[in-house]
Amino acid sequence: MKSLGLHEIRSAFLEFFESKEHLALPSFSLVPQNDKSLLLIGAGMAPMKKYFTGEATPPAPRVCTSQKCIRTGDIENVGKTDRHATFFEMLGNFSFGDYFKPEVIPWAWEFLTKVLEIDPERLWATVYLDDDEAFRIWNEVIGLPKERIVRLGKDDNFWELAVGPSGPCSEIYFDRGEKHGCGDPNCKPGCDCDRYIEVWNLVFTQFDKDEEGEYHPLKHPNIDTGMGLERIATVLQDTNNIFEIDAIHDILEEVCRMANYTYGTDGKKDESVRVITDHIRAITFMISDSIIPSNEGRGYVERRLTRRAAKHGRNLGIHEAFLYKLADKVIDSWKVQYKELDENREVIRRVILREEERFLKTLETGMNLLETEIENKKREGLNEFSGSDAFKLYDTYGFPVDLTKEILADNGMILDEIAFNDAMEAQKNRARDARDDSENIGWSAGGGFNFNEIAEETTFVGYDSLSVKDADLLHIICEDEEIGELKTGEKGIFYLDPTPFYAESGGQIGDTGVLKGKDFTIEVEDTQKTKSGHIYCIGKVVEGVAKAGQVDAMVEKDRREMIRRNHSVTHLLHQALKDVLGDHVNQAGSYVAPGMMRFDFTHYEGVSEEDLQAIEELVNRKIFESLPVKTELLSYEEAKADGAVGLFENKYGDEVRVVTMGDYSKELCGGTHVDNTAQIGMFKILSENGISAGVRRMETVTGPGAYRFTKDKENLAKETARLLKTTEGNVLEKLKNHLEKEKSLEKELNRLNAEIAKSKMSDEIGEVEKVGDISFVRGSFENVSVEDLRNMAETMRDKNDAVVVLSTLNDDKLNFVCAAPKSAIEKGCKAGNIVKEVAKIAGGGGGGRPDMATAGAKDPSKVKEAMNSVAEILQALSK
Repeated sequence: MKSLGLHEIRSAFLEFFESKEHLALPSFSLVPQNDKSLLLIGAGMAPMKKYFTGEATPPAPRVCTSQKCIRTGDIENVGKTDRHATFFEMLGNFSFGDYFKPEVIPWAWEFLTKVLEIDPERLWATVYLDDDEAFRIWNEVIGLPKERIVRLGKDDNFWELAVGPSGPCSEIYFDRGEKHGCGDPNCKPGCDCDRYIEVWNLVFTQFDKDEEGEYHPLKHPNIDTGMGLERIATVLQDTNNIFEIDAIHDILEEVCRMANYTYGTDGKKDESVRVITDHIRAITFMISDSIIPSNEGRGYVERRLTRRAAKHGRNLGIHEAFLYKLADKVIDSWKVQYKELDENREVIRRVILREEERFLKTLETGMNLLETEIENKKREGLNEFSGSDAFKLYDTYGFPVDLTKEILADNGMILDEIAFNDAMEAQKNRARDARDDSENIGWSAGGGFNFNEIAEETTFVGYDSLSVKDADLLHIICEDEEIGELKTGEKGIFYLDPTPFYAESGGQIGDTGVLKGKDFTIEVEDTQKTKSGHIYCIGKVVEGVAKAGQVDAMVEKDRREMIRRNHSVTHLLHQALKDVLGDHVNQAGSYVAPGMMRFDFTHYEGVSEEDLQAIEELVNRKIFESLPVKTELLSYEEAKADGAVGLFENKYGDEVRVVTMGDYSKELCGGTHVDNTAQIGMFKILSENGISAGVRRMETVTGPGAYRFTKDKENLAKETARLLKTTEGNVLEKLKNHLEKEKSLEKELNRLNAEIAKSKMSDEIGEVEKVGDISFVRGSFENVSVEDLRNMAETMRDKNDAVVVLSTLNDDKLNFVCAAPKSAIEKGCKAGNIVKEVAKIAGGGGGGRPDMATAGAKDPSKVKEAMNSVAEILQALSK
């Protein structure tokens, strides 16, 4: 048996199947493409599911991959067992109607026994109960004895979807030897002991299962195989678990080095080491695939893994951020196959560091509260933790409930999950009640009026025309009821068909304009649509009595033009952000209005001034290049195959609208756009800031808004020059001179004030007093800074070789300062202890060095009592 490293095994597998005329594909992203049923890729065949179902055409009839995978279903067991992992690689070879059992079984055997040189006597095979064809190939072609071919039932050796391709499996097992067995002389694959481990599963998708559960033979059956890279590495390297194989063990050793811990000396700490070793691979690969920590979806999985690993770092005595450094170990090892890891190294490190730093603050607060409450429960003899308390930790302090449950389990306690879920649901209900529901918006879309009952469908013509002559005003709704007419001054809902008015969606706000009937005029103030797609206008009758019938509908043109500019620039900005900051950036929301555009995006840190300028310049360059803007309707699959960016996949139907701007941007979008980027005019970023963990926001203007912004800046420059009595070109130099002069005057003023304060304080300070052989001076002041007080105390201490205690009151803020000479310190009278006791009398506290200390207090009425206590405190402290 060859002793190969993890990366060598992967290369050997891909090279072997390339020799069998397979196309070796790079691993697909961990983010599923065009598959709403999956959160993350968790199997080698998952990215190719549509090739098997016939929904998409594969790039070749034979392919092979090493697919990166994430599974978190058993995350609580990671680290506790030898076999659970969140990240792994699945080796696989696939045939889309090209070859079948007679080819794949011999190839599998050849790779294992010839390439990897595994002893054939240690290999077993399983087949489905009635799969005589597979049994015959294993026995007659391969020469595997019948007693080493095990028939298993449907639960073990049959793969299927609810509907679609399905078929029997054949698994290959490796015999680890009797020392790993259960002692049963009849032990074989299928037994629950650890002697036989599955190394490769060959799936023969030869049936098409219909909705009635009937299996119909496929004309061109497929092959789908999966062999865990880490699993086969444990066999070749003769290790007990994945944590002992070369590349992964290198990470484990680095964790131990960081923690200054010797692996194998403490069971609980070993578990933490394994958790970190496992999770850091998942974290690193997820971020490389643009998965940024967040509170939902894939981002939540990444955040959970990072925070879980950071918590286990704390168990090892690591109290600072360390995972971002550990990621280098993963990158340096795995970049041999995944070059993108090295390309994204800085992004990966920064994202992890930001999340670690954020969580360490949360962890410190949450752990203190949780540990206190656990101790309280233990004293009361309780082993169940309050669900409401866990929710408070989650809601108020951001402490993950998964982490709470793990810590409780470590302490032999359980969480009242019913109460926690009730609290969570109550919060969701409150949030839901606070949101505006477009299907039930009071007078404006009737809780008592159901748009779904309208038979007529709205025809939107606003992409091509801003007006419609003789549109049908079909329904008028007011106060939840459909009515026959609406008088001047009254407000209502107006449903017409066709309509040129764009309804608010995709971040673009709704159109305004006018509906002109025979004897009435309606001012349209907004346009919305229901979840079912009915477009309606909200407006007020400004003339006559509105009735159902024909109307001329006119969108407010200038407003729409400004909106179009701002919407089109979101596409240019989105691509520019990716170009400057990295491909991990994705749109997280937008608000497109006539006066401005707000763009939210995923990013792990604030954007530097240098990058903001680069982004702004790049967007303007694309505007000035006069890129043609083209829109077309395509099937969703065609659009994705064409490289269009889909931001919110679950919102799209079978047919999508694709907006292309030259060769720079291609996105799915239902909004209104300019015909050429030159029509945007100009682009200006007004602000950039964070709105939540991992999400940033930009506010921008275009066209007239950008021009107004520039004019305002120009006017400001002119007014500044006038006030400084100079020219605009000389403003900076003049301003620098003014600031330097002001700084010099301020410094001189501070010096004079300090001299005056010292003189005044010297006059007002008390005489030197004595307690035993310790001298002390005390005094109280108002509106004297703590800094001046400290300077005075040092001067008086050194001058009189005495303990000095001073107080100052500034706007009800009370502070004490104490300075102690070496002679007093040697007798036990340290400044920190003195000021702490003095401040305590006035409801405060503090401390500091033995020779100088400060304190704050809350009760100014107690100043006299506190200062009078100095002699008594010195007497108590002196030796």
